[in-house]
This record gives sequence, C-alpha cells and structure tokens, in this order.
Amino acid sequence: MASHRIGRITEDIHRELTAILRQVKDPRVQEGLISIVRVDVTNDLSYCTVYISAIQGHEQAEVAKKGLDSAAGFIRRELGHRLKLRHVPQLSFTVTDSIAYGAGISKLIDDLKEENRHEN
Repeated sequence: MASHRIGRITEDIHRELTAILRQVKDPRVQEGLISIVRVDVTNDLSYCTVYISAIQGHEQAEVAKKGLDSAAGFIRRELGHRLKLRHVPQLSFTVTDSIAYGAGISKLIDDLKEENRHEN
C-alpha cells in the first residue's frame, strides 16, 4: 500500500480519535485532560497504536489507559462509522509522558530567561 495513503489514513484516525475521546463516558477518561500524542498504523491497517499522555501526569494517563482499553470496542465502532474503512484497525493504547516532559523543558527555558534578565 502506498505510504502516502497510510499517512493520510493515520492523520484521519488521529483526528477522529480526538473527537471520539470527548464522547467516551468512562469517568477514568473524563477525569483528566487526555491528549493523543501520536498514532501509528501498520501497513496492512490491522493494528493501530495510540500514544496518549495526560497533563496531570503519568499516573493519570495510566488510569485513563485502563478506561480506554475497556472502551476500545466503542471507540473502534465509532471510528468505523466515521471513516468508512473496509477494515477498522484493532486499537492498542500506550502511555507516554511527552506532555510532562515538554512542560519540564519549557519551565527550564523560562527559568534560564529569567536568570538572564537578572544578570543584565
């Protein structure tokens, strides 16, 4: 399958999953601000790995992952209705701490800027 088609489908899945997550009623998912960091789809479209992160931290993302795992059937069905794919990939959710890591880097940069202002 052409790589540009896989890329387009991956972007479509990412966009639709973001919208579907707002509809999931599970309190484990609704409690925190969950973000989809990245979506990887296999070349044959049979599996999709969804990398999630939470602003509240890694522990909250782990709790949300359990909620997403239990709602995977609903999410997959909604994805099939929205994208009209012949075969909707099986979803697997993986926790990553990239939001917290990025926030930490941003704080370090801000601290350095503040130190530079005081030195000048």
